[in-house]
Amino acid sequence: MKKSLLVVSVLLVIFSMLVAGCQSAAEPTDAVVDETEAAVVEETEEVEEAVNPEDLTIALVYGIQGDAFYITMEKGARAKAEELGVNFIADGPSKWDPAVQTPIIDAMLARGIDALIAVPNDPQAMIAPLQRAYESGIPVITTDQYIGDGDYANGSVTFPYSVIASDNYEGGKIACEALIEEIGGEGSIYILTSTANVPSDIARRDGCIAAIDAVDTVTLAGVDYTESSAPIATTQTQAMLEKEPELSAIFGANLFSAQGAAAAIKSAGLEGIVKIASFDAPEQAIVDLRNGVIDMVIAQQPALIGELAVQYAYDALMGNTDDIPARVNTPFVVITRDNVDTDEAQNAIYKSE
Repeated sequence: MKKSLLVVSVLLVIFSMLVAGCQSAAEPTDAVVDETEAAVVEETEEVEEAVNPEDLTIALVYGIQGDAFYITMEKGARAKAEELGVNFIADGPSKWDPAVQTPIIDAMLARGIDALIAVPNDPQAMIAPLQRAYESGIPVITTDQYIGDGDYANGSVTFPYSVIASDNYEGGKIACEALIEEIGGEGSIYILTSTANVPSDIARRDGCIAAIDAVDTVTLAGVDYTESSAPIATTQTQAMLEKEPELSAIFGANLFSAQGAAAAIKSAGLEGIVKIASFDAPEQAIVDLRNGVIDMVIAQQPALIGELAVQYAYDALMGNTDDIPARVNTPFVVITRDNVDTDEAQNAIYKSE
């Protein structure tokens, strides 16, 4: 019995020594902790650097189907995606309507995309759908249009990384200053634009009005909203011609507005008499320009917008966010019959397919 107690006592002493040793080993110095943390950080950085672009998918949800501006934007975006080695998918609504666009965005999220580029159909209604993407960890870039007030640095909505678009107010001002010069500095100008809640088109409208207001001898004949429908624009232009038979010029603030106005002017046999400025440069606008139906075309840079959007989305996925600007204004090219065959003008024409 005594022998057994002695053995137990010895074992207890040995166990106590082992526990003390383990406790000492389990209490590393600050230097060891720092080294361990540094190793974890380094390993994490190596994992991030090891992201394979081929595993990434960037999605574009454009504004509306069939618009040469968005077709050209998609081409630019797709080309940049191929250059970067990432997957790219695109889709858009059949009409300009946030209720139609929202399910498309939700479907993109369900497909497991990594970054989203969107042309929001409404600055307020599209906040929630895009925020769902952001809250899922998906970087958001907007193009051509914005959400909130468009100030992603300090405004009401700041989660998108960037908005890439033309300076539409300046574009409208440039277009109507050119129209005023074309009509000899006097007369009346009629504005056709899409809807009253598309920020880009409203900015163009306001820029044009500012140009008109700056000249005492030029008046605003009226403003109509076409719902991005060329047939509606044609009907509205015909009604304006009946109301204002001495109308001097028309500013079509988007593709469909200008197309509809051109059809009405051609039908009335007023080519070259009622001057037309078309904002956007689809191939048909260039045909109408050459034929004297349209007098000038204000071309944006949709391919460049698409390229920049994909680059910024890629940068965000790679963690390189410091150099992504909250806003980028892309330039215009004013195309007339005098310069339509120059390289600059030809490169600015939108693609229809």
